[in-house]
Amino acid sequence: MAIRPAVRPRPRERVVDLLEALIAVPSPSGFAHDAIAHVQKVAQAAGLQAQVTNKGGLVVGNHPRPRLVVSGHVDTLGAMVSGINADGHLAFTKIGGPLLPSFEGNHVTIVTGGGQRYTGTLILQNPAAHVNKEAGTLERKPENMYIRLDCEVSAKKDTEALGIAIGDFVLFDPGFRYTETGFVKSHFLDDKAGCAVMMDGFLRLGAARLKKLPVCFFFSNYEEVGHGAAAGFPDSALEMLVIDMGVVGRQVAGDEFSVSICVKDSSGPYDYGIRQTLTRLARERRLPYKLDVFPFYGSDGSAALVAGHNIRVGLIGPGVSASHGSERTHVKGLLATRDLMLAYIEETLG
Repeated sequence: MAIRPAVRPRPRERVVDLLEALIAVPSPSGFAHDAIAHVQKVAQAAGLQAQVTNKGGLVVGNHPRPRLVVSGHVDTLGAMVSGINADGHLAFTKIGGPLLPSFEGNHVTIVTGGGQRYTGTLILQNPAAHVNKEAGTLERKPENMYIRLDCEVSAKKDTEALGIAIGDFVLFDPGFRYTETGFVKSHFLDDKAGCAVMMDGFLRLGAARLKKLPVCFFFSNYEEVGHGAAAGFPDSALEMLVIDMGVVGRQVAGDEFSVSICVKDSSGPYDYGIRQTLTRLARERRLPYKLDVFPFYGSDGSAALVAGHNIRVGLIGPGVSASHGSERTHVKGLLATRDLMLAYIEETLG
């Protein structure tokens, strides 16, 4: 029997380290302040100005009047306590569109208004196969699921005594894994993968270069609920390059090893001139890329345009498998996205 050679581990790229650290900071829409503070700290340590907007987003850059905004979103999917059941465990409402079958069994943390944190698990109502013949087939939706608290509660009053109330945020453990074959597996690669690419980009450019280049990096905090980049970025901007996940699945062209260049999504076509420039740069730099249409998708660019901003918008991102579920991408896709983003900045502003 032939012995297969061991897989040679890939050198760990900085973008993966940045991604792992950002993934570790929970940030569902409405509760993204810690992730914003994390990005701000990284930027300021590199000598970059990083200002939190009134809405809670973050603008990073050293030029006083940027013409190009590179935008991604730190907010993720999540949940919120919507009620306390008679047995003391928790009903919930979704934040954004998490695919609940992919989150079933996930460990969670409930953050109370008073700052206490309690752990639990998202599970099916009556989940034991030994007493429920429909446990495997019942639809996974909030009405059929609940959060089982890791606390000795048996009545609503027990849970209320802990300080847990309606409106408390539910934070899912992401389950980050990086394989020696270069894959990144985790919840919330949408869009923390894009944000890690942006962070690696501004670190590579550096403080002195970013003082000369009229570009800023905008980290929005409400994209998953539809209004992330509706406001908050500088009014001098003429273009926006969105860095968000590329779709991988049937009837789309993207894959995990390439940068996807989105030509159209649910909000309509992206700017043709920006798309042509991105495509040419990807060819010239020999970057793996895919032109693609995303059928059920919106972005920070969509929100900015609907809000009435007079800007041209393009969108790129690493291909992400199983979006809004058990997501996965590859370091090749992350690096291709970073390199295309930097090429576009240098081509249009350098």
